[in-house]
Amino acid sequence: MNKMNRFLPMLALFLGVALTSCEQKDLCFDHDAHTPRVEFKFNFAFDRNWEENTENYIDWKNNWSQDYDVAYDELRPAEAEGIRMHAYYGDTPETMRNMTVEKSSVRLSNEGYYDFLFYNNDTEYIVFEGLNTFATAYATTRGLVRSSYKGNPLMTRATEEVTVNPPDMLYGSYKDSVYATRSFSVDTMDITMHPLVFKYLVRFEVTKGAEHVVQAKGALAGMAKGVNLSNGRTTQDIATVLFDCDWVGDYGVQALVKSFGLPNYPNINYTRATNYQVGLSIELRLKNGNFQQHDFDITDQVIRQPHGGVIVVSGIEIDEDRDDSGGGFQVGVDGWGDEVNVPLPI
Repeated sequence: MNKMNRFLPMLALFLGVALTSCEQKDLCFDHDAHTPRVEFKFNFAFDRNWEENTENYIDWKNNWSQDYDVAYDELRPAEAEGIRMHAYYGDTPETMRNMTVEKSSVRLSNEGYYDFLFYNNDTEYIVFEGLNTFATAYATTRGLVRSSYKGNPLMTRATEEVTVNPPDMLYGSYKDSVYATRSFSVDTMDITMHPLVFKYLVRFEVTKGAEHVVQAKGALAGMAKGVNLSNGRTTQDIATVLFDCDWVGDYGVQALVKSFGLPNYPNINYTRATNYQVGLSIELRLKNGNFQQHDFDITDQVIRQPHGGVIVVSGIEIDEDRDDSGGGFQVGVDGWGDEVNVPLPI
């Protein structure tokens, strides 16, 4: 009996601990539901409009010509398939997440002010730089070299420009100085993704000798080399965008060319510098092996269309006996290729 009396208190203590453990386990089974956290859910929408109501604005939507062989909507960017988000806590990059457009949320570590950057992650030629801080993040495109292109002689700075691949379609958005509070609920943020890359319909109208041409390539000089992701302003650095062309109808050559647009734009202090130029060139390989380049100054056209539109040059006459290669560029059509510069991680 004495042994039993000594055992009963021990049994009661054991049962009490077990019951307490079970109760504590039940309380913490879904720990997140009982613990405040800092979390955001994002609702994404895409702005597919590329035209801007600027000075001397061209209303292409209501003045589109049926002669262009391209529908107006082909200049409107398609919606992206995925989004990349960067969250900055103060001057420190805290986290990066790849998200789907339909399901997107992030859990953060701190209460306080955050800056968020958003851009689509389904690109191939876009290169992102300066992502270690919110203010310095920008996007550019990969370098592209074409041995035949020597620059546009009508451009005063043509020889100084790097040549690049047309950028992929890029959307972007940002939210700065967002205060994150630890809470039991999830804050929802509406994000509108705006286009940062735009399309130009480029038309080269040939009035004579089109039958001599086998292949055509183009170059759009004086364009922005990149765009700042934190405010949408293009960089001051300039580049020449190299692109391929297609023969359309009887009039000549046409291309849809992607670009970041004019350099250092948009900017409320933006003014046209006296030495600012935009140039356009077309390179032609003829059936007899000769090579020709025709150059144009299209500054006045692009100034009115800083972010996409229609560029037309006309009066191109092709003389099959003219050869601009100087005998140093005698390759076949199959060898007339471009070299993409791909930066490799070190």
